Amino acid sequence: MSFLLRDASQADIPAIADIYRDSVLNGVASYEIIPPSEAEMMQRFAAIVGQHYPYIAAADVDGNLLGYAYASAFRTRPAYRWMVEDSIYLAPEARGRGIGRALMAELIDRCTALGFRQMVAVIGGASPASIALHLKAGFAEVGLMRGTGYKHGRWLDTMLMQRSLGDGMTTDPDASIYPGTLFTG
Repeated sequence: MSFLLRDASQADIPAIADIYRDSVLNGVASYEIIPPSEAEMMQRFAAIVGQHYPYIAAADVDGNLLGYAYASAFRTRPAYRWMVEDSIYLAPEARGRGIGRALMAELIDRCTALGFRQMVAVIGGASPASIALHLKAGFAEVGLMRGTGYKHGRWLDTMLMQRSLGDGMTTDPDASIYPGTLFTG
């Protein structure tokens, strides 16, 4: 399956909402029970890109969206501003074809270039496929929270994974430039 990566745009929101809807209704990556509307997905998109976090789309040669990935604040307290949380969602037909790996690599590259120092993954349902993807991308398991959600008639665990970006913890960041300017007020 041939695909290209590009910045996601507002025009992608209907397809993003469809992909996420499938994950909400049929998967355990999201702990939402009711899929959000397109309007809600637009608001979430605007909040993420409005803070200059990367939001990436994977599309086939005909322009059909196969998946998307974005980074967002792990927490909004100022000391957390150097850490991002990754999110990757794929259309069912795109899974197992290297698209998630490509989205992850691009997301890591963009977050590193922006100056973030840590990336965390909060993996709902402790999905073995998502854990494997993150391990291949250099993440380490940092914790398993048991019974964090109840969905599809069963209790779900959440795996926490983390990897350093750029200089990680080896140097002090510059608080006067992005992402140092996030959440300072």
